[in-house]
Amino acid sequence: MLKITVSFFLLLLLSANAYAAHPLITDDTDTQGRGKFQIEINTGFAADNRNGGTEKEQSTDANTALSFGVADNIDLIAALPQKWLLISVNGSTAQDERGIGDMTIEMKWRFLEDETTGLRLALKPGFSLPTGNAEKGLGSGARSESLTLMATREGRLGALHCNLGYSRNETDDDNTRNNIWHASVATEINVMGDLRAVLNTGIETNEEKGSATHPAFLLGGVIYAVSENLDLDLGLKCALNKAETDRTFLVGLASRF
Repeated sequence: MLKITVSFFLLLLLSANAYAAHPLITDDTDTQGRGKFQIEINTGFAADNRNGGTEKEQSTDANTALSFGVADNIDLIAALPQKWLLISVNGSTAQDERGIGDMTIEMKWRFLEDETTGLRLALKPGFSLPTGNAEKGLGSGARSESLTLMATREGRLGALHCNLGYSRNETDDDNTRNNIWHASVATEINVMGDLRAVLNTGIETNEEKGSATHPAFLLGGVIYAVSENLDLDLGLKCALNKAETDRTFLVGLASRF
């Protein structure tokens, strides 16, 4: 009962287990297993220059996510970020805010697992709650629902992960798109022992109706398994176009119990 109460929060490649995780944006098909937990504490330090460099935005997102294995192939995940936002214009502070962001609740269901090919497929429905202050730039101000199809293929050298997702923003803002699509692919390479190198790229619909440029990113990083149940990671996410945040330094840990 205690565990249940606490929880109420495509493809070809590479026969060793590999687990996609932070700093990757692309999710994997792995689940915790019945009755098991994972807690992730991840932080992103982002910097973005706009309007020819006259406007600068610095932000920090500290995200805590708790996963609980309802069944061997089903997880419940709840996440709540703490956000800091600093915007300066021509060297003067225009906005300095901090507070919680929007809470997300998701379920990951792995519905296919082929041991012969190493291919696994999963679906992840979810929704977000507007717990962040939209007027301060800490939240969206509206509820949203999402659904992501995930594929993982494992092999001797590592793993390949692909995501295709859709989310619906329930906003009345005429300047914001309601329908958002996401596509991304990530690879993990077993470098040595408990060290993995990761590479990730993806693109997502721009929420601003007035923009025809959709944010695209490239991310690289490493994941080090300190023990069977503890991972540490570092990563750097860079923009592939002007619609994406210029750069984000990522650091995190994942503990399973």
